[in-house]
Amino acid sequence: MIIATAPFIAGYRVAETKGQVFGLVVRSRGVAGNMMASLRSIAGGEIHEYTSLLEDTRRQAIDRMVQNATMVGANAVISMRFDSSEMATTMTEIVAYGTAVVLVPDASAKQPGE
Repeated sequence: MIIATAPFIAGYRVAETKGQVFGLVVRSRGVAGNMMASLRSIAGGEIHEYTSLLEDTRRQAIDRMVQNATMVGANAVISMRFDSSEMATTMTEIVAYGTAVVLVPDASAKQPGE
């Protein structure tokens, strides 16, 4: 499946718009992870525990968005974005969303390798 933050894909045209799709994940670190991250924040710098958590969560949100796009018959998601929010100071919500579409090669566009 093609996923792009752009509203179009070079060499393709949108044959059908299926609608908005999203993938939502809410995560919380355990008590030990939060304590370790708090200790690291004292010294400053990157907090690897949270970086890893957010990277994994974004990937899972994209996977869920792709599943939803596949269920509606799309072969691409365009104008994809992420949004996030904090819930109750211990949980983070990540949502990946975009427009599910059916792309077909654009005969008038120069194709790769031409």
